[in-house]
Amino acid sequence: MILIVLFFPLTFIVWLLTLPFDRDRTIMHWMLTCQSYFLTNLMPFWKINIAGREKVLKSNPYVIISNHQSILDILLINCLRFRYKWVSKIENIKVPVLGWYIRMAGYITVNRGDKDSKDNMMEKSYNYLERGISIMMFPEGTRSVNGEIGFFKRGAFEMAINASIPILPILVDGTGGILPKHGLIFSTGNKIRIRVFDPVQPDSFDTNQPDVLSLKFSKFMSDALREMRAEE
Repeated sequence: MILIVLFFPLTFIVWLLTLPFDRDRTIMHWMLTCQSYFLTNLMPFWKINIAGREKVLKSNPYVIISNHQSILDILLINCLRFRYKWVSKIENIKVPVLGWYIRMAGYITVNRGDKDSKDNMMEKSYNYLERGISIMMFPEGTRSVNGEIGFFKRGAFEMAINASIPILPILVDGTGGILPKHGLIFSTGNKIRIRVFDPVQPDSFDTNQPDVLSLKFSKFMSDALREMRAEE
């Protein structure tokens, strides 16, 4: 957290200089992903294994989904260096530094209990997808308290169906053991695994019902998590 705060003055200057011409805040996003990559590789007691990154075509937009174990997931997923806009709960705007970064990078916020806010989030997401920029979401909506995958909300799947955009599933495991939900102290010696799966094309959804699709992906990722842990 200290390093993130120290990065902020430089980040703010870059944001200010690029604001007049960087419409999609692409430069800001790349700067934040580079900072994430630097921070994660600065920690010698983390062992990070990433697989499947090469499956993603840089020219294609995706609705990217991932399970959510820890706030560290944001740093780790940024290390994949994909081009996307995060969708964040609106409460994060009030968090010092984190909220500033969300605004400067042009990320999307949503008030989960407000229909108008959800509609606005979907509209902004569709606009970015049309411009070739992926959307990154945690369909669980919150961090897991036990490391297992919880219920997937329908938003990401409704978006993929309506926009006819592939879904890119990403599985993260190990971050909950380092900094769990409500935890304040980092633990050491944990292995983090990130697996990028094959994109699922719209013609493979087999349904136009977001609720059904969310259940299918929740089961798929839960099964994949068990298999990945069994490999250990």
